[in-house]
Amino acid sequence: MINVSSQVRHAIDRDHDQISNLIFYESNNHRHLDWHSPLEWIGSPNYWVREEDGQITAALACPEDPPRVAWIRFFGHYQYLSAAQAWSSLWEAAHSEIARTNRQTFIAAIVVKQWFQSILLSNGFELKQNIVLLELKHEDIRSFSAPQGIRIRPMQDADMPVVAEVDLAAFGQFWHNTQNALQRARSQCASAMVAEDASGVIGYQLSTKNPLGAHLARLGVRPEAQGRGVGSALVSDLIQTFDASQLSRLSVNTQSDNIASLSLYQKLGFVRTGEHFPVFVYPIGTND
Repeated sequence: MINVSSQVRHAIDRDHDQISNLIFYESNNHRHLDWHSPLEWIGSPNYWVREEDGQITAALACPEDPPRVAWIRFFGHYQYLSAAQAWSSLWEAAHSEIARTNRQTFIAAIVVKQWFQSILLSNGFELKQNIVLLELKHEDIRSFSAPQGIRIRPMQDADMPVVAEVDLAAFGQFWHNTQNALQRARSQCASAMVAEDASGVIGYQLSTKNPLGAHLARLGVRPEAQGRGVGSALVSDLIQTFDASQLSRLSVNTQSDNIASLSLYQKLGFVRTGEHFPVFVYPIGTND
């Protein structure tokens, strides 16, 4: 009989190559939809690996960003381990570490694969809401001008602190993108614009291009400025920037219960594709 020595520990820099193999060569993994690679979170709190005789066989990353929201950025394991077996030891370590902070924190995940949803449900996670996908086709594009007194211009480095404030006000703490995340997003986007009036920046959008067209990755408007046509103007400006004549499809995601957002996109001509991704949460520090 072969004795296998296993342990669960924090991920460190020298684990980079082994975790990379899990990410890129194993199909049994969950990856969060954000602007960072799971490898970039190595060294952050709440990044755990399962190691057997020096070989990393599973990993779980759920660093807090924004504060008190620990998105599951990555969970992966080798095929000879069952998903439940790989998850249980890692989840015990992550749950215990976060619980020791003695404050309310949500561990959350956007589910793309059914097997991962089963893992979450069997470990006490609850459905919070669904992310729905909408699209605007070329023939349905509508144009909206910027309201009087509002200017749309390219996002600058100096705007980032205010853009982060707009994001928090527009989306709330759970869905908030921090300044660091927004800066990261901006560096990867094909279009990053802000809308401003006499008071300063009141809205922004970040968008990417893809072979099918473009994706409106983020659209935020200060609550007090909503209903004035700022969001519509930002989307119209985006379409013009990408050249409406060549934009076959513009997609966007939003929460299924975000009535204001769904109403805006409907006004702009977006329709639901029927695709959705459930969001599950595990609260710590409340009824845990």
